[in-house]
Parts: sequence; structure tokens; C-alpha cells
Amino acid sequence: QVQLVESGGGLVQAGGSLRLSCAASGSIFSINSMGWYRQAPGNQRELVAVIRSGGSTNYVDSVKGRFTISRDNAKNTVYLQMNSLKPEDTAVYYCKMIIFTSRAVAYDYWGQGTQVTVSS
Repeated sequence: QVQLVESGGGLVQAGGSLRLSCAASGSIFSINSMGWYRQAPGNQRELVAVIRSGGSTNYVDSVKGRFTISRDNAKNTVYLQMNSLKPEDTAVYYCKMIIFTSRAVAYDYWGQGTQVTVSS
């Protein structure tokens, strides 16, 4: 019984900023990696950013230098700070976490998605 609830999406003008958050709750033993994906209409879902348990990060080239992923392990929460937003960033953003519900059982969990719209 694990669920992820994300928030922070909305409408912003090009050049603006948004901060997405995603909090996990339920029967959590530990959380491995946390990541953000996005999907625009007619496009495949793509990985935007990932942060691993040790703190290392990776970003898709198109957001490097503009987006920052971070995590608060005490709150079971992952954040995505998005700066210098571009219309091309418009998409539904989904968080995903690999969560252990026991020492040896892990599964991928997804948030419900939040719409980010960047106007020109």
C-alpha cells in the first residue's frame, strides 16, 4: 500500500520557474532511486531527471543547467526545481520511485501526473 502524490504544476510564462514535489506514503522500508518523467501529447514518455540513493543525478540534455532534482529522505519526497522554462517543457510530469516494502521486495511506483504548461 504505497502511493505517490505529486503537486506543483501549473501555467507559467517562458523564462519562469516552477517547483514540483512528489511525496510517497504507505508501507515503505526504503527508497532507492527517485525520478521525474514527462510526456507531451503525441510523444513518448521520457526520463527527465533521476536521483539515486547515494545522491548522484542524471538529466536529459535538454534540461541540463535549468532543472535540479533533489530529495528529502526524511519526508520520502523528491523535488524538481525548474528554472528558465521553455514552451518545449510543456508536458504532464510524472514522478517515479523504486520503493522497497521489505528488505528484498521492490517495485516501481508512479505519481498521478501534474500538468506543466509554459506559454510564450
